[in-house]
Amino acid sequence: MLLIYRAAVIATTVFSLLALTACDPQRISELKEGVSTEADVRDRFGAPENVWDEPGGARTLEYNRQPAGQVNYMITIGADGHMTALRQVLTPDTFARVVPGMRMDEVRRMLGKPAKVTPYELKKETWADWRFLASPNQAQVFTVIYGPDQFVLRTQTGADMDAPEFKGGK
Repeated sequence: MLLIYRAAVIATTVFSLLALTACDPQRISELKEGVSTEADVRDRFGAPENVWDEPGGARTLEYNRQPAGQVNYMITIGADGHMTALRQVLTPDTFARVVPGMRMDEVRRMLGKPAKVTPYELKKETWADWRFLASPNQAQVFTVIYGPDQFVLRTQTGADMDAPEFKGGK
């Protein structure tokens, strides 16, 4: 009985996350750079996963859609309280900026919270995965491999084996 309850809770959580992601285009269309305020952003997106302080008094709000989604939004609010940028950061251009020697916290700041973090104790490595769409029908995973010192060793990109097309879905 407990197993059925847990499965139901997981299914409800995944459905809620997918519904959130499906509403994102509508929410984004309602926001305008230089006009919308932080209150407008929070009204549409809710509480951010994280808030990052920027130079000059600006702040970036992180809206994470991992692990079920394939996007992460960074919305910058200027010192005047108005939105100055809205970016979906899980893109090949952003991934190309992740290079060996970067600190784990720098990558986290750039990409947002990963979908999954897996430590490999024997290899003394930690793998962080971000799910994204390389094209409308091509789900992928960008992986950053860190050493024990929390610096990037290497990155890799591959098929998202948890995507519906690999699980028998559409």
